[in-house]
Amino acid sequence: MHLWSGDIQERVDGARPLAARLRPRTLDEVVGQPHLVGEGGLLRKIVQSRRVGSLILWGPPGTGKTTLAEVVARESERPLTSANAATIGVKQIREILEASRRRIEDGGVATVLFLDEIHRFSRSQQDVLLGDVERGIVSLIGATTENPYYTVNDALISRATLMQLHQLRPEDIAEVLNRAMATDELLQGRALSGEARDLLADRCEGDARRALAALELAAHLEADGRISSEAASQAIGARGRRFDRSGDQHYDLASALIKCIRASDADASIHWLAVLLEAGEDPRFICRRLAILASEDVGLASPQAMQLAAAAWDIVERIGMPEAELTLSNLVLYLATCPKSNSAAAAIWAARAAVRDLPGIEVPAHLRSGQTRGAAELGYGEGYIYAHDNPAAAAAMNNINPGSDSREPSYYTPSDHGFEATLKQRLAREDP
Repeated sequence: MHLWSGDIQERVDGARPLAARLRPRTLDEVVGQPHLVGEGGLLRKIVQSRRVGSLILWGPPGTGKTTLAEVVARESERPLTSANAATIGVKQIREILEASRRRIEDGGVATVLFLDEIHRFSRSQQDVLLGDVERGIVSLIGATTENPYYTVNDALISRATLMQLHQLRPEDIAEVLNRAMATDELLQGRALSGEARDLLADRCEGDARRALAALELAAHLEADGRISSEAASQAIGARGRRFDRSGDQHYDLASALIKCIRASDADASIHWLAVLLEAGEDPRFICRRLAILASEDVGLASPQAMQLAAAAWDIVERIGMPEAELTLSNLVLYLATCPKSNSAAAAIWAARAAVRDLPGIEVPAHLRSGQTRGAAELGYGEGYIYAHDNPAAAAAMNNINPGSDSREPSYYTPSDHGFEATLKQRLAREDP
């Protein structure tokens, strides 16, 4: 059987996934990322100026990083070479650079080199590329799902413009799905119910590629041409939570929990605890962060918070999940609703800062050990006041800088919250 070139092209196009067939070709076709491609957006301005330097596109999967790289190259009329940073070798990089250099010498423009997963770029690969990137021999566009400030070498970041892409909204995904139904030849004659579209837009978690793959599969599951919500649900599966214990999300979710507890927002605190648990976070990591919060943000306003945090940590270690979620819920709600004070934290931070600035550390004679050989002759212990001889069990002495012209430094300022209000009253009575 012989195929004409048109038949071959049709077979090739049909074999490409829907997301590839629907990939935008201009900035105006890009859905989402208005801060980059909208009117006045940075990327649109760069393309309009035709002064394409090097870019790093950072964002979740399916948000358009590859699409934007291709659109930038096309609209700026630059040749494009695409590769994965984990697999491209030094020899290939040298060949791309040499080809781009020859093109510039012949009066042409620099190649756009698109590197997916640029966080996997090795040191040897980088060393070959850096000089020509700086000289404009090649325009590098890197894409990564990980925070480039942690995963991309500083030398590359300093030579590129960093652009962050955001997760697409459900309405953005719905627009992409509607466009697919209206323009893709292989979906012609089929109908997508509004319920099925909304289900795909909701469950894909902002990943347009995942939504389009599910739409294409759902279309094959239905024989009558109407894509139902049941077929869409089968195609996309349950909502999955992306979670990287070594990445930004790991710390962002923990930060959300801590900040909501600090703000005494019980409902929000439980919400972010639930998100962490659903994401599969190690409950021991959560306990560690809560123990720190109990010391830093609750402190002496409710001293038992540290005891409860320690007890919860022990219980979690002993019984594990899923039952440990009850222990964590109790602790989070207690910490969120109890009085807060960071006075103890502020005191030690201030004291350590002051100590670092001292020219030297010398213990005052009245505080030195009387057990030291020759202590009496040296005057050790002289002037020390035994606190229990005072009815209030307190002694008025300068225990930091006796003999100095300045008063003893003050680091601790108790708050009016919880138990610390009692401490404040006591210190006020003892203040000479």
